[in-house]
Amino acid sequence: MATPSLHHVRLCRMDLPDHACPWGLKALRLLEEHHIPFEDHPLHSTEEVDAFKAAQGVATTPQVFAGAERIGGYTDLAVRLGTRPESAEFSYVPVIAVFATAALIDLALAGGISGFMGIAICLLAMLKLMDVAAFAASFRKYDLLTQRWGAWGRLYPGVELLVGLGILLQPEIPAAARLIGATALLLGAMGMVSVGKAVFIDKLALNCACVGGNAKVPLGVVSFSENLMMALMGLAMLLVG
Repeated sequence: MATPSLHHVRLCRMDLPDHACPWGLKALRLLEEHHIPFEDHPLHSTEEVDAFKAAQGVATTPQVFAGAERIGGYTDLAVRLGTRPESAEFSYVPVIAVFATAALIDLALAGGISGFMGIAICLLAMLKLMDVAAFAASFRKYDLLTQRWGAWGRLYPGVELLVGLGILLQPEIPAAARLIGATALLLGAMGMVSVGKAVFIDKLALNCACVGGNAKVPLGVVSFSENLMMALMGLAMLLVG
C-alpha cells in the first residue's frame, strides 16, 4: 500500500537535557522510514513544553502537523501512515520485586504491617535516589507540585526515605510520630490527586516514577494504591500518636 502523501510536516516533541520523549523519537523514526520530509521542532525545556500544550490545547507530546492540520501523536501518525503502532513498553516486574523483597525482609524481622510499609517505602526511595535527575524528569510529567515547583522532584526521594525510616523507627515521642504521620499522609494524598488527574481525567499513558525515572511501570492503579497505602499509614500514625 502506498504511503499517504503528507506535505509541510512538522514534528513537535519533548527533548529535555536529561530526558527525550520515547514517543517523539518513535514518531521521528516513523517519518524517516516513510521518507517523508519534515521539520523537527524539539522542545528543550519544561516551560516550552507547557507553553506548547497550552497553545495547542493538547495534553501530551509529541504532536505532528501537516500544514494547518494537526494529525496528533505517534499512534495517530502511525494509523495515518497505515502502520501498526508500537505498543507501550510496560512492566510490573520492578514493583513486584520491591514489594516481594519488602515482604520477605519484614517476615524475617517480624515487623508487621508497619514494618512492611517502612521497608517498602525505603526501597522505593532508594531506587529514586539512584538517578534523581531521571526521576525528577519523569515525576514532573504528572506530579502537580513538581510542575509548579521543579525542586520538589529532586527533594522528594530524600523526604520519602525519611518517612520510611520514621515508620520503621516508630518514635515514642508523640510530636515526632505526628510529624512523620502528617508527612506520610500529605505525600500520599498529593500523590493520589496527581495520579488520579493524570490517569483518570487527562487519560495520559505515562510511566510511573515510583520505582525510578527509567522504569517501565505504567502509571495507574498500582501507583494510586501505593500512595493510598502511604496516606493510610500516615493517618494511622496520627491517630495512634
